[in-house]
Amino acid sequence: MSDILALLTWTNLRFLLEGLGLTLIISALSIACSVVLGAVISIMRGSRLRVVRGISIAYVELFKNTPLLLWIMFTFFVAQLPPLPAAVVAFTLFTAASVAEIVRGGLASVPAGQYEAARSQGFSAPQMYVLIILPQALRNMVPALLSQFVTTIKDTSYLWGAIALQELMGRGMILMNSYNSTVQIFAIFALMALIYFAVCFTLSQFVRAYQKRLKGAR
Repeated sequence: MSDILALLTWTNLRFLLEGLGLTLIISALSIACSVVLGAVISIMRGSRLRVVRGISIAYVELFKNTPLLLWIMFTFFVAQLPPLPAAVVAFTLFTAASVAEIVRGGLASVPAGQYEAARSQGFSAPQMYVLIILPQALRNMVPALLSQFVTTIKDTSYLWGAIALQELMGRGMILMNSYNSTVQIFAIFALMALIYFAVCFTLSQFVRAYQKRLKGAR
């Protein structure tokens, strides 16, 4: 017990929480950027031009059928971006494929009359989507986007092994090197798991509460 208590110093906890902060920053930036990119890809998929539709379909299929780790290493070792931008770019490109499908579902939930009304009022396609369609679709997309945010938070654990970025998992691995006791090493694992669980469970509960409120509003 004394070995475990020796871990619970403010220095160690702050070290891990700083890693959590980086994890949340990467996740938030990636989701924000992937929402923009995913919306563009989803709108492209509804284009009347076959080439534009083909590009959007090819993008989604490429990133949904290749591993995230591959793109993390590509942006870092091939594109030679610094670790943090490499992580954000890789997660954005990868997550945008899933977000595009979420956005497509959200757009499909908007009644066809809204599209017709926008066109009859003389709105251009970009104006129609930005001002009328996407704001209505967003309400239905929020739960799926938050779930994707949870997935992204967990997937950041790849970054330490791939490009040595000191997010939560990386900070935990560094901390383990300071201790030799098996009990202490497992305690650090447990502490990291608890932090991941606390963050992801809180977001998941928010998703469930939002879904219930959305059903009640209907």
